[in-house]
Parts: sequence; structure tokens; C-alpha cells
Amino acid sequence: MLGLYIHVPFCAKICDYCDFHAFSAPEWLQLEYLELISREMTVFAERHPGVFSRVETLYIGGGTPSVLSPERLARLFGIVAGAGVRMGALKEATMEFNPESCDAERISVALESGITRASLGLQTLSDDLLSRVGRRHDVATGRQALDLLLSQRGLRVNADLMFNLPGQGIDDMLADVEWLTDRPLGHVSFYGLKVDPTRRLGKRIAKGEESVDEDLYADMYLRGVEKLESRDFVRYETSNFARVGEESLHNLNYWRRGEYLAFGPSAHGYFGGVRFSAPEKYAPWREYVKGGCPDSALMLDRLSPEDEIAEIIQLSLRTKYGLPLEALKERGVAIAPQAIERWISRGYLEQAQGTIRLVGEGWLFMDTVVLDLYSNCVR
Repeated sequence: MLGLYIHVPFCAKICDYCDFHAFSAPEWLQLEYLELISREMTVFAERHPGVFSRVETLYIGGGTPSVLSPERLARLFGIVAGAGVRMGALKEATMEFNPESCDAERISVALESGITRASLGLQTLSDDLLSRVGRRHDVATGRQALDLLLSQRGLRVNADLMFNLPGQGIDDMLADVEWLTDRPLGHVSFYGLKVDPTRRLGKRIAKGEESVDEDLYADMYLRGVEKLESRDFVRYETSNFARVGEESLHNLNYWRRGEYLAFGPSAHGYFGGVRFSAPEKYAPWREYVKGGCPDSALMLDRLSPEDEIAEIIQLSLRTKYGLPLEALKERGVAIAPQAIERWISRGYLEQAQGTIRLVGEGWLFMDTVVLDLYSNCVR
């Protein structure tokens, strides 16, 4: 399956923890961005005729795509369709919203343009915690935005929740999960807080003005998983939970090593066996596009056979579907049985029908397990 990711690098306000490439921008810069995205996609289409007609999933992310006005959103969708993407035939089309810019007019434009899934950045249902991490919206606005999205017929809805926020207790987190899963949405993304040390929150933590209790991380994750699964949200990826049939097809394609195109500053893609990323900052990206999108300006990673094996192990184990050992055997590789047994005996892995999967606390130590299994691959 071929996916398409468009990165919108604008936010009305940068959250105090955020490490994504995003910034506030005046109208003229947003208009320039749209022109550059159009040019970048046009160049790619000229080099790969017909490629956009093969796209099956679309994801508009950021940043905050909903910070664009309805008129600019419509123009962005027009650019995507004009490049050759068959919007009405996509298996899934997702757009991210922030609560403060999630309104009826923007939703209407998205739906009319072919969006079938919305992802809402709630993060927490505590005004105090929202303030402490520098979110722009309040709880009332978040709830109103969620209700508005849920009222749209045929629209699948995902909500983001964060845990291990400064000052957050386990009971606070569980209350968020309970409130959210009482709503008729189909998907929850459940992430631990990651703080960019160069942002406001990171600097406050470094000065001792704020703190995050890292000792709570494991308990919060495990208790959150337990609560989500008790309410029929199945963990199909380490941070993603869905009711049956509500999994994100676009994101599953990432974890299954499917190809995906990507446009916009800092966007990462995978096409023709090569992983690539555009210049991260807006100004270098602008020059890259104006210069005709030369490959020399991209970060290119042509995967070696060893890289592919590492990816297969890592990406497979981060999902509930696990790693079919046959997938490695087909490449002339096997994981030493004693390495698998070591993690099974610790209660971190299980093996059934030729497939190994993370279980229990193994999800918390995924990176360690993956590295060890890769280190014990034999030909």
C-alpha cells in the first residue's frame, strides 16, 4: 500500500514540551507554503508519472493543519487532488485537529474534500495540567471539539492522550482514560510525555521549577493499557489502541514497512527502497523546493540487508501482530533460539505459531528486547 503524508509546519502556539518542527506564521508565509507544497508535489509527479494515482491513504499532520483557515485548507486539498490523488477512492484520509481550531467550517471543508478520519490533540482533561505543559486550549474547548467531531456522520475519530505529565498522578490519568472511553470514538493514541530540553518546559525542569516523576512512567503506562483494554480498546501498537476495525490504516502501513510519500519541511518518506527526509527547517526547505527539489538536498538512507532485518524486527514487535520468524527465514536469517527463550522466560515475549510478540512489561523494554534479538541473528 502506498501512503501520502503532508506536513503542515504551523501552530498558533508552540507547546512548552514540543520537539516537532512547527512555528507560528503570518498569512503571507502560509500562502507561500501552499505554493511550495504544490511545486514540490508537481516535481515529484513529473519524475514519477502516475504515482499519486496509486496512493491509498492520506495523512495531513503537523504542526497543526487546522490552524489553516477554511479557504487555505480547501486550497491544500485542491493541491493534493490536483497532483493526481483520487481523494474519493482512498481507503483512509486523516487530518489532525487541535481543539482551539476545530470548528464546523474547517470540519466541513475536510469532509467535503474526502477526509474520513480526524485526530484530535486533547492530551489531558485537566486545565491545570494543560497549563503546565503550555497547551493553548482548555478542557471545555477540548470536550466541545470532540463532541463536534463525533457528531459528524461517517467520520472516524481518534483522540490523543498524554501521560506522565508534571504533577499528574495515576488516578488523574485513569480519570482521563475513563472519561474519553465513555465516548463513542474508535481510537485512542496514548503517549508518554517527551520533553524537548530546549523548550520552556525543558528549561523549567532543568532549573528545578517543574518536575516529572519518571518513576511513575511504567505504572502509568501499564495501568493505562489495562484500563483501555478493559473498555474494548485493543493495543495494536505500543501507543495506539482501537476498537475492532478502527485501526489507522495509514499508520499500520508504516509499521508494515509499506511505502509512503512525504512532502513539507522535515517530512520523512519511504519510496523505492530508500528512506528520505526533506530539510527540517522551513527556510532550507523553501530553498530546496525553489531549487527544483534536488536529491542532493535530501537526507537519503538506502537500506542495506542488515538495515532491513533490523527494521523488520523493530517495527513488527511494536505491534500486536508480532514478528513472524518466517519473515527472517526468507532472508536467510534466524534469531538464536536461546535469545528468544531468554525473553520468554522473563515474561517479556511469547511465541505461538511461529510468531513472537511482546507481552506484559516487555512493551516497556521493547528497545532492549529488539536490540538483543537483532544482536543474536545468525545466517
